[in-house]
Amino acid sequence: MLYGIAAATASFLLAALLAALLRAPALSLALVDRRRRRPVPLSGGVAVALVTGLVAGVGDWTGVVPLGPAAGRLLLGALAAGALGLAADLWRLRRRWVVAGTAVAAACVVPYGETGPVAGVLAVGWITLVAAAFRGLDHADGVAGTVGVVTAFGVAACAAAELRDGLAVALLALAAALTGLLLHNWHPARIALGACGALFTGFLLAGAAVFTRAGHPPAGGAAVLFALTAPACLDVVLVLLSRRLAGRPVLRAGPDHLAHRLRRLGLTPQGAAVVVGAVSCGAVLTGVLVHTGRVGAPAVWWVAGAAAAAVAGLLRVRVYGPRHGAGAQGRVPGPARPTRGACRVPPEVADTPGGASSRGTIFPVRQARRAEEDQVSAPLRVRNG
Repeated sequence: MLYGIAAATASFLLAALLAALLRAPALSLALVDRRRRRPVPLSGGVAVALVTGLVAGVGDWTGVVPLGPAAGRLLLGALAAGALGLAADLWRLRRRWVVAGTAVAAACVVPYGETGPVAGVLAVGWITLVAAAFRGLDHADGVAGTVGVVTAFGVAACAAAELRDGLAVALLALAAALTGLLLHNWHPARIALGACGALFTGFLLAGAAVFTRAGHPPAGGAAVLFALTAPACLDVVLVLLSRRLAGRPVLRAGPDHLAHRLRRLGLTPQGAAVVVGAVSCGAVLTGVLVHTGRVGAPAVWWVAGAAAAAVAGLLRVRVYGPRHGAGAQGRVPGPARPTRGACRVPPEVADTPGGASSRGTIFPVRQARRAEEDQVSAPLRVRNG
């Protein structure tokens, strides 16, 4: 208990300090993301991963709170996913390679002996999905960090209930490190998680949830896993459905994530992060109560119903601009193009009072000269004033 408090305090302070120190090198390396025309360094995830690994490693090395072989492999897999995310931030790797590398790392850490081969394969896909979902949440200031903190506390409670003290301490260190990062990541963000921190956080949280539910019935395990990661799943489903319905490529980025739609509804950046965090609190609390047996598994249906209603409502929020070449309905009205062989008539000639003769239409210069002669021959009128 005392080491958990000390580990959380050290993680908070070290992450806040290291994130501030890594900001300048990230700017010099152009490791930035542009949000509303301002560069935001993507080195926050490096601080979170290093601090979490350091604090958990010290606890295991000193023997105070040993991680164990399985949890140690999970932490190493999360660090590998974070390193892959850092490479993606530096060299703009394709998404398919990042997803494939994350899946390989997940396949190396899943406890197949406790889950079974079929459930183990499903767990690999689940860990990969959640890691990618956290990368999607990092498009707005403070959202990914807030969801990560709430989820880390919930999964740590589940791990403590299963007497996995080493894993619980590692998750508390992750929650504290993300809280320290939020000092710099709250709007207006001076630093962001980036793919490194997002993949590391999502991988570690999803893998720890799988470890805590290993050995339980598959149906109840799936319900708890969904409740613990409901906001991330909501964002993924919302983005995929909206892009498919709009006829856009699935991998084409756009302002169509959960926080973006909340901003369209009039919320401030801070308000969007608070709303997503509140939703995460409700879902995670439900998952923890189901895991500990305080409520039954059917309680997760309330979370699923709320998520479905949120998807149906947020899909009505318009986030895409007009499509180019959308057809007659999407064309911008403009002047009609003349057909081949037709004579172009100047507007000043076509609008001449009383109409224009065929000679004036064919020879507009002659018509203009005739108008000038008529104007000179007419009597002059002088207005007073």
